[in-house]
Amino acid sequence: MTVRHFLSLDDLNTAELKQILSRASALRQAHHQGEELVHLPRKVMGMIFEKASTRTRVSFEAAMTHVGGSAIFLSPKDTQLGRGEPLEDTARVLSRMVDIIMIRTFHQADIETFAQYSSVPIINALTDSYHPCQLLADLQTYQEQRGDIEGKIVTWIGDGNNMCRSYINAAKLLGFDLRVAAPKGYEPEIPEDKKACVTLFDSLEEAVSGAHLVVTDVWVSMGEEGKSASDFEGYSVSPALMDLADKEALFMHCLPAHRGEEVSHDMLDDPRSVVWDEAENRLHAQKALIEFLLSS
Repeated sequence: MTVRHFLSLDDLNTAELKQILSRASALRQAHHQGEELVHLPRKVMGMIFEKASTRTRVSFEAAMTHVGGSAIFLSPKDTQLGRGEPLEDTARVLSRMVDIIMIRTFHQADIETFAQYSSVPIINALTDSYHPCQLLADLQTYQEQRGDIEGKIVTWIGDGNNMCRSYINAAKLLGFDLRVAAPKGYEPEIPEDKKACVTLFDSLEEAVSGAHLVVTDVWVSMGEEGKSASDFEGYSVSPALMDLADKEALFMHCLPAHRGEEVSHDMLDDPRSVVWDEAENRLHAQKALIEFLLSS
């Protein structure tokens, strides 16, 4: 049987992505009703972290506990990875001991190498190139709040980073129009097959006008401290900016947020903000993803 990996949203087709999102919502509902779905007993997840984390670690570890499995936290300082063991060797060994592995690291090439030599599914829990697990949570949240995102307008404000690139992938899969307002020099590179889904804007106001979902991220991401925060001055989402969007528009941020920078101090608490549901849905979306990969 071919091992399925989740290194970016491009590893799914449209039907599979919709299946995962629907299952995630069902799992959320079951969780809120107090139902126990212990259907992956004794399954073990290896969790490799080269970048610090709050939501990613807690959501994956809790997810495995909820389904009856367990998770093992691994950091470079505690493993042979930190002493220079080749990725290929670590992948071969770990995949003989656990059932699934998630990796939060810097370079997309590293996770692709790991997947090449792993005999169990690999999940991209964040690289500098993509953050596909966060997109699952975002898309689930929009679907629960407003229904199908197909044909809607999504506006990304800020750096054309891993989140932005993941939104580009999602736009192609789910058929929404993505507008990107990024400072000069920080625009995302748009693959040829996705250019029809994405439009670049110089004006935040024009990009947000009539949008159904507005999304942003910190000005300078972890591991990219060489970027200058001053380049992003003005690229901030506030209730006043949101007033230009569709009357049913939602606001999302993957968190942690820097209030007073990419968001105004009051934006996260605005009624249009769904960041807390979005954060919780990391748990449910990842449970659905784990199920999908292990059943594949």
